[in-house]
Amino acid sequence: MKLSKRTKQIIKEVDLQKEYTLPEAVSILKANSKVKFVESLDCAIRLGVDPRHSDQMIRGTVSLPNGTGKEVKVLVIAKGAKAAEAIEAGADYAGFEEFLNKIKEGWTDVDVIISTPDSMSELGKLGKVLGPKGLMPNPKSGTVTNDLAKAVKEVKAGKIEFRVEKAGIVHTSLGKLSFDADKLVENTRAFLNTIIKMKPASSKGQYVKSLFLSSSMGPGLKINKEEVPVH
Repeated sequence: MKLSKRTKQIIKEVDLQKEYTLPEAVSILKANSKVKFVESLDCAIRLGVDPRHSDQMIRGTVSLPNGTGKEVKVLVIAKGAKAAEAIEAGADYAGFEEFLNKIKEGWTDVDVIISTPDSMSELGKLGKVLGPKGLMPNPKSGTVTNDLAKAVKEVKAGKIEFRVEKAGIVHTSLGKLSFDADKLVENTRAFLNTIIKMKPASSKGQYVKSLFLSSSMGPGLKINKEEVPVH
């Protein structure tokens, strides 16, 4: 594979075999971001779990203390006064039949969908459209609730959802590289603390097998195990 000049320069300047502390990795990624858009700080953590077993399916949410830096488009599926409550709380869209019909026609131009419990019977029928895009609301992630104002504000403020993939890896973005380094480190620690607390009792052996931080277009830097909190 032919390497770009930028990639060659990064390989020359960065030791990809070394294990880094979180502050070191964030500083290096920020310093080597040379593209024309603001990159995200991405995290990949490999866990010693088997997601085929329901009791080892790692799935949850975390409120990043410094947000994601991303403008999150929120749709709330709710009726009447509840829809009005959602708009007042900051939802971009809210309603019932109008949006159910739009989704049936293939519209999914949102980042998060929140629903009241009484709307899920109808929304659940659209699983074939919403499921593959990761947009189906779920009580475990706090996106099926009657407290719409709280849910909308949390998502807008930087609450992210994550789930483990078949290979036992969790991928997520933890903010923009334009953030101050200490804010990105704080976001990363909040995410790691959440992951550690979710360790299943049935998971034997090493829980966190590896941890890498990268930028959207940059190298993956291995993080020292001592940076991972102990459960």
